[in-house]
Amino acid sequence: MDKDINIKIKVWRQDGPKVKGRFETYELKNISQGSSFLEMLDILNEQLINEGGSPVVFDHDCREGICGMCSLYINGHPHGPDEDITTCQLHMRKFKEGETITIEPWRSAGFPVIKDLMVDRSAYDKIIQAGGYVSVNTGGTPDANSILIPYEDAEMAMDAAACVGCGACAATCKNGSAMLFVSAKVSQFALLPQGRPEAARRAKAMVAKMEELGFGNCTNTGACEVECPKSISITNIARLNREYLCAKFKD
Repeated sequence: MDKDINIKIKVWRQDGPKVKGRFETYELKNISQGSSFLEMLDILNEQLINEGGSPVVFDHDCREGICGMCSLYINGHPHGPDEDITTCQLHMRKFKEGETITIEPWRSAGFPVIKDLMVDRSAYDKIIQAGGYVSVNTGGTPDANSILIPYEDAEMAMDAAACVGCGACAATCKNGSAMLFVSAKVSQFALLPQGRPEAARRAKAMVAKMEELGFGNCTNTGACEVECPKSISITNIARLNREYLCAKFKD
């Protein structure tokens, strides 16, 4: 049965991208362990507003683990100490009475801080725009069995497509690499026949845009896979490397 706990929140406050940030600590009392982590932040902000203070800025949208916007670094982990979930799916029952919870924004050159805990994640959108789509005119809705695709390939493509683009992979990587994200977006097309006509152009364009936006290189430490809320496999990175090398050989 969930109970109420008293906690301390050590949260990163930063008034703007070029302003020096700092940690501030707040106390919260009688927080239900059944509350989600974002609901706890809502309670904190209500308390701050009632005290005449400035609420903590953080990003969120669906609160259902789909949009990937709830990008918070909690106690040294992207999205918090639980596994295979986004921040909005994290509940306060994972924390103990009297615990101090440290909350930071994503730490990556590709994700500059906008304010407090909100970062600019538009770099991922730019990578998608560089090549993460299929431009073939497929006409109307085809019959489900008109293009035969092996079950294993379809499943791997769907697993890769589960990536929500939250940025946890880049935030946890010691190099700030976005390779897991890019490889997932390349793989979801590379595994299907609809994605093959543009495969070479896609791999080169997305990797080039990733490097242009300041993301680091992959050194295969596997931290991205461990912290990914959707359990995207690093085998996709191997597939991206093959796609990229094949494209370069064709050149």
